[in-house]
Amino acid sequence: MTRRSDTHPDLADPRVTAPFFGIWRVGTPLRQRQAVEAVAAAWERRPWPEGLLAYHVYTGHDATTLLHYAQWTDDKAHEAFAGTLRQERVDEIDAAVPGIERLEPGRFRHYRSRRREGVPGCVVIVDIEFEGPDADRQRAWVDAVLEALENEPNPHPGGIGAHFHLGTDGTRVLNYAEWESAQAHIEALAAPGDGIGSPAAAALWERVQTWPGLKSTTVSRYDHALALVP
Repeated sequence: MTRRSDTHPDLADPRVTAPFFGIWRVGTPLRQRQAVEAVAAAWERRPWPEGLLAYHVYTGHDATTLLHYAQWTDDKAHEAFAGTLRQERVDEIDAAVPGIERLEPGRFRHYRSRRREGVPGCVVIVDIEFEGPDADRQRAWVDAVLEALENEPNPHPGGIGAHFHLGTDGTRVLNYAEWESAQAHIEALAAPGDGIGSPAAAALWERVQTWPGLKSTTVSRYDHALALVP
């Protein structure tokens, strides 16, 4: 069966070879809360799918979206669920909260992580898009970001983890970043002289920000709202 948990996911769990990320646009804070409860209700009364380790839902700080993160052992298990069990859950959720706009989940593979001890109070999703597919470029860019982070002499307080995922289409990188709080992340971005982008690592950060083929960067903050586990 399915039960709720208050635990955050382990993004570097080696059993997860098919992580799925998706966005729902629901429109308002009330509909965010209603959709989270509808997801919980639809899942708790049904058997747990084989091959799924955990399913997490997050409310966006934009007050209009939900982030979904599912940890599958492999693509075959996810495809079996999508082909036979997913639609009845979707129908129940849509009956409770009509008009949800679902964006197709991105297919990613975990690449590298950097983490210290701490409990996340805010999740920041950094979605990077490059001009055209290039798997070598994806990996090289992530390696450069981690090199810049490792060469910060005084990292801004509040950062807990950075978990980099490579899009299977070769054009995207997704960083699931863990912060102690949203305020800590806001302050880090607003204080380039003390932590992120500090003068000691300026050349490394400039290299990251001006990487050839870098098309766009989108940053979104979320609160962990629901964890479902077997």
